[in-house]
Amino acid sequence: MLVHDEVEETWIPTGNWSSALFAPALSPFSFCSTMVVSTCHSLLVGIFGLYIFLFDEATIADPLWGDPSLVNVNIAIASGYLISDLLILIWHWKVIGDKFFIIHHCAALYAYFFVLKDGVLAFIGNFRLLAELSSPFVNQRWFFEALKYPKFSKANVINGILMTVVFFIVRIVSIPPLYSFIYSVYGTEPYRRLGLLIQCSWISSCLVLDVMNVMWMIKISKGCIKVISLIRQDKDKNSLQNGKLD
Repeated sequence: MLVHDEVEETWIPTGNWSSALFAPALSPFSFCSTMVVSTCHSLLVGIFGLYIFLFDEATIADPLWGDPSLVNVNIAIASGYLISDLLILIWHWKVIGDKFFIIHHCAALYAYFFVLKDGVLAFIGNFRLLAELSSPFVNQRWFFEALKYPKFSKANVINGILMTVVFFIVRIVSIPPLYSFIYSVYGTEPYRRLGLLIQCSWISSCLVLDVMNVMWMIKISKGCIKVISLIRQDKDKNSLQNGKLD
């Protein structure tokens, strides 16, 4: 998922790609190995979710009560990953424990429970999964860290900019349309059929997840702006020095 500042201070990556990513037995806990799983999961549910979002006619036609068959598969995969990641966070709390991740995972699992159990809000549940498309870029930062790439290397900077842009698109830009849709269906007969529990769970879980997404977006944006500013300062300094030499 997202970046833990404390992990960067306590986790020491190895200099070898294979040992850092594929040999967790070399140490009690290999954080990078969890990033591989996270990236695979994100690509799978993100791409599958995008296909459903664009082409699954049943859920597009009826976002609240449409046939959730395809969505259930995607949400079941995501739920399995969230549960396993939640257990890893708890088991290795001293290394990667983060209360915001716990809240994020629990809120998502709580919301997905109703989709899988009652077959409702399939389109909305899948729409939330599109946020996972930003995770590969976040995880890539850790792969570069494992390979000891300089923070201001071209690969690191490009990945950081892409991470900021994609995170903004899939997690922030999606907020207004979601709540606009909630407002548009509020009070309608299909909405009333959901029942008070699902109505409240839907809105409250979305609010929790979106508040955290905004917090993370602010943090990522500050980091991106800082890096770009430092690069510009370095270029200006080099330009000035070159001018004096000439």
